[in-house]
Amino acid sequence: MVTRVSRFDGDWWVVQKRLIYIAVIIACLAVAAGAVSLYVYLYGNPFKGAAAEEGAPTGARFVSLEGGVKVVRANTRETLEARPDTRLLPGDLVQTQEDGRARITLADGSTLFVKPNSVVTIAENTSSEGGRGSKVRVAVESGQINVRTEQQAEGAQNIVGTHLSESKLNAETDASFHVREDKTEAIRVGEGAVETTTSGGDTTTLKAGEYVAVNTQGTISQKEKLLAAPAPLTPKNMERLAAHKGGATAVSLKWARPQTGAPAHYRVEVATSPFFVPAGKLVERDQLQATEITVEDVRQGNYFWRVMAVAQSGQASDWSEPQKFVIEGEGGTGDEVTVADVQIEYVAGQIYLVRGRTQAGNTVRCAGRETLAARDGSFQLQINAPRGAREVQLETADTQGNRNSFKFQLPPGG
Repeated sequence: MVTRVSRFDGDWWVVQKRLIYIAVIIACLAVAAGAVSLYVYLYGNPFKGAAAEEGAPTGARFVSLEGGVKVVRANTRETLEARPDTRLLPGDLVQTQEDGRARITLADGSTLFVKPNSVVTIAENTSSEGGRGSKVRVAVESGQINVRTEQQAEGAQNIVGTHLSESKLNAETDASFHVREDKTEAIRVGEGAVETTTSGGDTTTLKAGEYVAVNTQGTISQKEKLLAAPAPLTPKNMERLAAHKGGATAVSLKWARPQTGAPAHYRVEVATSPFFVPAGKLVERDQLQATEITVEDVRQGNYFWRVMAVAQSGQASDWSEPQKFVIEGEGGTGDEVTVADVQIEYVAGQIYLVRGRTQAGNTVRCAGRETLAARDGSFQLQINAPRGAREVQLETADTQGNRNSFKFQLPPGG
């Protein structure tokens, strides 16, 4: 009988401890590299574009919005309602409706104010480290804008283009550009200086307090002294006036002459809308020589008024800031003023959006801001809450003299 014996012979190796450590480290590095590769494969490179920040296009941002404001995306041509957190990229178009206004901050720190019934393209918006070489360019298709630049770094550019002209704004400049319905243009410089070149080959530098018009051939008119807007005196903003027994009263509107320029006459408008849309205009007076008028039989309600000066040459000043006044019944009627469906949305910093409903035409105030409820009773306010505040007070008032106030908690995030 044969007995088989199974035997395994092995050789033992003596390995230094440090080699074991090195092997473990290499294995860990391999696992980490594999994990990073998998992450990049699934989610993309998180640092992509970081090295290209200098000189890269950056998003312009809305500082404030009022009324109807739309954004048309350059890459998709999608049209959307503008929100405070909407980011504007180069090529995007901003369109304000007849009741719309938008204030936008750009890459070089300048502020763009788009007035009602205007179409503007954010053509370029490039920032760079330290501001050197940053370039901002907006193109005005129609309507009116105001641009205010800050202190600019060497090599920075801020340009406003239109169909007829291209204007470079110097540092610390405040200027407005108006493309009128007849396709002529007007340039006004309140502070600083603007270098303008037209399609007709004209070139000029406008300094603080100067105005020019540009005709459809691209010819610049002779420079004029800037005609400032008249200053409203009475009724004062937010003033509440009592109606007589018949529910109406006469209102005397008074204003001061412009501080600069020589007005030939004045134009006054009174409306039920702070945007003076045609459907809401109550009074339109032109060719007024005096600095006051009386409007008869103004009934209970919320009203806004503004005044403009016009020079002999045809130069028109900006409108004065709208002044609100209220004609109300004495003592109120005892009717309850209510709010409903109030929603407060955090935006950024101390900025919140307050939405809700109340009776149509009611005045709504919150954190120093005010608006009127629309015809369907809806309202929206963008507010800056006090730092550290946990709640805000919402106040409502109707045209009968009835008022009410409510407190609401602020959502987390501020």
